[in-house]
Amino acid sequence: MSRLDGQRVVVTGAAGGIGAHVARLLTARGARVTGVDRVTPAECAEAIVADLGDEAALAALCDRLAGDTPDILVNIAGVMRFGLHETQTAEALALCYLINLAVPATLAQAVAGPMRLRGSGQIVNIGSVLGSIPYPWFAAYSSSKAGLAALSQALRRELAGSGVSVTHVNPRAARTPFNAGDVERFLEMAGMKADEPEWVAQRIVEAIEARRPELNIGRMERLYAALNALVPGVIDNGLKSQVRRAHIAFS
Repeated sequence: MSRLDGQRVVVTGAAGGIGAHVARLLTARGARVTGVDRVTPAECAEAIVADLGDEAALAALCDRLAGDTPDILVNIAGVMRFGLHETQTAEALALCYLINLAVPATLAQAVAGPMRLRGSGQIVNIGSVLGSIPYPWFAAYSSSKAGLAALSQALRRELAGSGVSVTHVNPRAARTPFNAGDVERFLEMAGMKADEPEWVAQRIVEAIEARRPELNIGRMERLYAALNALVPGVIDNGLKSQVRRAHIAFS
């Protein structure tokens, strides 16, 4: 029997390219999944249609989760921003930080107290390898995901010994509409691997089931992340040719 059997799970972004697969796999393991998205998720026992960028909708969802707290909260909903930082509008930047960082933080805040009081629960945040290897042309996205990693680590330390676990997963790029158009061209130019979304979802669900504190997908990505943390100049030098090509292709 799966540890997830009978668990009540709320998944944001449950209609998305990865979220839908995560919801389906959780359901297959016996979880009762409530999906949150702007459109009705197809793979869930229950759906909450909400725009998390709307203040009233987010507040209503927080009230619901605080009053009827699930066993597991999975924050997948995200917004991509690609291009030179100087070309981004203030509205686009604000939405990126709101959806990628402020929303997961706010939802975690809503469930953390009730989970602590009952002595059980799990908060799962889906980040990105670009949060640990901040990439040019992805400045807002990278920094928002880096913030999500810090949030996850801080919450894990706050909740230590309470029975509430925090799981943070950093996927690589996946072959979803999220990474279409110029993003897909950039990935090809940079030689960056894009995984199949079903495979990514499988890794996420395995991490949830095992209550892993952290999962960074990709052997080379883990190496580059470690290098970036210890000797960022090595990564700076390694990216110079990509930056030159990107200026030609996307500026």
